[in-house]
Amino acid sequence: MPPPAAPAPEPISPVQAAALRDGVLPPVEEVRPGVWTLSVPFRFGVPDATLVYVVEGSDGSLALIDPGWSSDDGLEGLRTGLATIGRTLDDVALVVVTHLHADHLGAAAAIRRASGARVAMHRLEVEALRRERDDAARNDVDIATWGLPEDLRAGVVEAWGSGRRIGLGRTSEPFADLLLEDGDELPVVGRSIRTLWTPGHTAGHCCFVDEADELLFTGDHVLPRINSGIGLGGRTATNPLGDYLASLGRLDGYADLEVCPGHEYRFRDVVGRARTLARHREERSRHVAEALDALQDPTLVEVAARVPFSGGIESMTGFLLASALTQTAFHADLLGRADEIRPA
Repeated sequence: MPPPAAPAPEPISPVQAAALRDGVLPPVEEVRPGVWTLSVPFRFGVPDATLVYVVEGSDGSLALIDPGWSSDDGLEGLRTGLATIGRTLDDVALVVVTHLHADHLGAAAAIRRASGARVAMHRLEVEALRRERDDAARNDVDIATWGLPEDLRAGVVEAWGSGRRIGLGRTSEPFADLLLEDGDELPVVGRSIRTLWTPGHTAGHCCFVDEADELLFTGDHVLPRINSGIGLGGRTATNPLGDYLASLGRLDGYADLEVCPGHEYRFRDVVGRARTLARHREERSRHVAEALDALQDPTLVEVAARVPFSGGIESMTGFLLASALTQTAFHADLLGRADEIRPA
C-alpha cells in the first residue's frame, strides 16, 4: 500500500488561504517593503486566482511578475490592485513572466501598450509560442496512435491537437522584449532578483530568486496543493517529466525562502514540498510499470486506464484526457519502456 499523501504546507497568508477556501479573490497584501501580491480572476470556472507580484525598484518603477489573463476583468483587477497601493499601470516598467500560459502571460501585451513596459520571458517560451501551430499539427499525428474511442478523439484533437491554442488571448508578437536565460538578473533597479530555469511544466518555465528579501517566486513549478501538469508548453526535445524532476532538485538550496506561487497561497519549505511532488511522480511511474508488466502489447489508453488518475481516465475528456495520456507516455519513456506501447 502506498504511503499516505503528505499534508499541504501551511499558508503564510491566512487571508489567501481563506479566500481560496471561500472561492473569492484574496485582497492586496504587502509581502515585504516594496513587494505586494495582487490577484486577478482565473477563467474557465476554476475556483482560484492568479497571484500577481508587484516589485518596486529603488527608482520607484514597478515590475509585475505574472500579470494574469488578458481579459477586461483581469486588467481591471490589476488597475484596482495597483490603486490600492497608490500606483497605476503607468508606473509599470517591466513585466516578468514565469511561463507562457495565458493566466500568467496573457495581460503582458496590454500592459506594454498601456505603459511601454518591457516584457521578460525565457527564450524557450518564445520559441514555443512561435512554433505553436506546427506543434499542434504534430500532436494530431500522436493522438491518432493512442487508441482513443472514436467518440472522444475529436474533443482531444480540439483541446490538444490542431484545435488547441495555448490560450494567449490578446497577446501577440513580440511575445517578449527581453529573453531570459538561467542565472540572469532581472532589470529592477536596486534589487537583485535572479532567474532560475525550472523546465518541466513548460520548457522555459522560470522561478525567480530574491535572496535579499528571502522570496522565491515559483509560478506553476511548485504550488502548495496542486500537482503541476507536465509538458504543457509545446513539444520538447527532452522528456518533460525528467526535466521536471531535475528542476525540483534545483530547489534544494532555497529551503529558507518564502514561496510566492502563481496560485493558491504563500508558504514555506519549498524543499519539503518539492520532495512530495517528486514522490508523487515516482509513485505514478510505479503504476505505469505495473500496467506494462500486466498487459500484452497495450495501447497508451490501455496503460493509462490502469493508472490511478483522479477519477480515472474514463471520467475524462478533452484537455484533461490528453494531459493524462501524455503524462503516461512520459513515464513510460522515462522507464525506458516506451517501445512496449503499441501504436493503435
